[in-house]
Amino acid sequence: MRSPVATAIAIGVGLIVLLGYLLPLPVLDPIRRLFLDWSIILAAVAGLVAILNLFKAHWRKISSSRERDYYSLFFILGFILTAALGLLFGPTDERVRPLIMSIQLPVEASLVGLLTITFVVSAVRLFALRRSWMSGIFLASTIVFLLAGSGVFLTSGTSQVIKEVLAALNILPAAGARGILLGIALGSVLTGLRVLLGMDRPYSE
Repeated sequence: MRSPVATAIAIGVGLIVLLGYLLPLPVLDPIRRLFLDWSIILAAVAGLVAILNLFKAHWRKISSSRERDYYSLFFILGFILTAALGLLFGPTDERVRPLIMSIQLPVEASLVGLLTITFVVSAVRLFALRRSWMSGIFLASTIVFLLAGSGVFLTSGTSQVIKEVLAALNILPAAGARGILLGIALGSVLTGLRVLLGMDRPYSE
């Protein structure tokens, strides 16, 4: 895969897909759709490999004779149960969706809580290492938005002025999220251009 042929194939496929989006040519549209279908299949296979690797890692923790982790047993049982029910009834079945949501929502809440703690610790460490006005603003904004998003100010006796201030503060995280999405989009475009020009070759590994 390190040969120029692989690079030429990657550049050619990328150009066909890009031109299929930009130019309304009837010849390019079916080829673009075919390449996208292939990429979806490859992404699904990669996801399946990642899931099997995670399953194997937890199975290794259970079967380990030294540091046996019994929490992995619950993961494996939950994985087998949800996978079997999903394959049997489908993921949109009314009997399967509450089970999946009862697993997904606590996991998402745990990740959000971990992300919140990481932000607070990072802000405190940044302010301790670099006592500048930028680090102070970052620390203060982290604490303010954490308190505003927790709902601690929204009680039955909350005044209308505080509600309007909280509504105005809720606009700023949305703007930050849009900025992050714009950065991701620009980074993706730059990465795609580097692959098209042959500067980056992630397929060579």
